[in-house]
Amino acid sequence: MKKFNVTVNGKTYAVEVEEVGAGQGGFTYQPVQQAPQSAPMQQAAVTAQPQAAPEAPKVSAPKVSSGPVSGETISAPMPGTILDIKISEGQSVKAGDILLILEAMKMENEIVSPKDGIVNRIHTSKSSTVSTGDALVTIG
Repeated sequence: MKKFNVTVNGKTYAVEVEEVGAGQGGFTYQPVQQAPQSAPMQQAAVTAQPQAAPEAPKVSAPKVSSGPVSGETISAPMPGTILDIKISEGQSVKAGDILLILEAMKMENEIVSPKDGIVNRIHTSKSSTVSTGDALVTIG
């Protein structure tokens, strides 16, 4: 048995750790019972009032193409939510300009223009959810 001091949330605990399976080719897992919670924590759990679930954000439907659009289509590189659209249809953009912000896995990803051109069509809208490969913007 090895003894360690472990600090969790500012409280220090003395723990003993047993090394198992060293040089024996494996070990057998034996579950350890968790110590019961103290009385104040149990009472807090009982007296807590259930809260109403937060309302899900409204998702706007993406713009529907009214016909074929020429140019290079920029697709979503990953699934996520459109946080902001930095351009508008008809706007001139240069390679590297930020077109929109895509949130994926709690990170904000800047989707940039791969070339100079004019924004022919925006295929998505703010707050909409997109999947990998969905058309976002067409630049001609």
